[in-house]
Amino acid sequence: MTDHPALSATYPIARAAFRAAADAAGATVHTFEHPLRGPEGESLGIDVAELGPRDAATVVLVVSATHGVEGYCGSALQTQWLTHHAGERPHQVRLVNIHALNPYGMAWVRRVNEDNVDLNRNFVDWSQPAPSNADYDGIADLVVPAEWTADEQQRTLEALLALVAEWGFPKVQAVVSGGQYAHPKGVFYGGTEPVWSHRWLRQWCADNLGDAQRVIIVDLHTGLGPWGHGELIASAAPGEPMFDRAAALWPDAKSMLAGDSVSATLAGDWLNIADQLAPHAEVTPICIEYGTVDGITVLQSLRADAWLHGHGDPTGPQAAAVRAQVRAAFADDDPAWIAACWPRFLEVLSAALHG
Repeated sequence: MTDHPALSATYPIARAAFRAAADAAGATVHTFEHPLRGPEGESLGIDVAELGPRDAATVVLVVSATHGVEGYCGSALQTQWLTHHAGERPHQVRLVNIHALNPYGMAWVRRVNEDNVDLNRNFVDWSQPAPSNADYDGIADLVVPAEWTADEQQRTLEALLALVAEWGFPKVQAVVSGGQYAHPKGVFYGGTEPVWSHRWLRQWCADNLGDAQRVIIVDLHTGLGPWGHGELIASAAPGEPMFDRAAALWPDAKSMLAGDSVSATLAGDWLNIADQLAPHAEVTPICIEYGTVDGITVLQSLRADAWLHGHGDPTGPQAAAVRAQVRAAFADDDPAWIAACWPRFLEVLSAALHG
């Protein structure tokens, strides 16, 4: 028996594998149905598999598919651990696997949700005006043009690469990926209000974390950094309690605010407000960001996807090629890639469970 995970071909296959592994591990599984359907008419939902006592002082949450397509990696890691390592959980610790926080995006092979909203830009303070991003406003039509002909792709890509030469890659990355709230058909769009998955997460935490004294969160992501490498990214700044607790558990954790992470500083990411989800508890969140391909290739896939869903036909003849392009950018189907991702997950989850 080889101890390494495998990527599923589709969301229904991944979901079935996760649920089977959870059942075999003796987990309690609850399903929360999503109101919409997948591309083949399949049902969608968030599946929550729990091991350990409900009143445990320490709760470890492992979350996949905050960004839908990135859930193929996260699901594989969750399923593999449940299949082969569930017996390693300390009996007094409650482990909760949240499978596909953004099930619509995972099923449709999109990073975003049913509203074209990036869930990890949606956790801003909605009692205040949304953050502005004037630099993105100026290039919105370049990033996602209304047409996606070969000529238009080439023209807009060359213009964006000229911006990289002028501004530098870090600034372009920050402008494009940091979050924007004025272009609903654009990329990294944060929405106008809390979306379905956002509301679900806050409600689930309010209903289920009341007895916890410590909550450790591991959120699984792909698409930034070297191939197969899992960078640990905290949303808090060094010196803040959430960061310092993360660095104590995982000494190589980096802060997106310190300038040495593969991630730009984000508006509205959910780990930044994780302490609000269990305000009575000591909350320690971390993101594992697994690298895939270069940043330009990732951006090209997101531009194509935003065009398809904003200006094209998501069920039309171009859809399959765009979905394949997005999948290739966020889930490398070479078995060596997910095998490379696996040891980091084991290490991070072991520290969370035993630390």
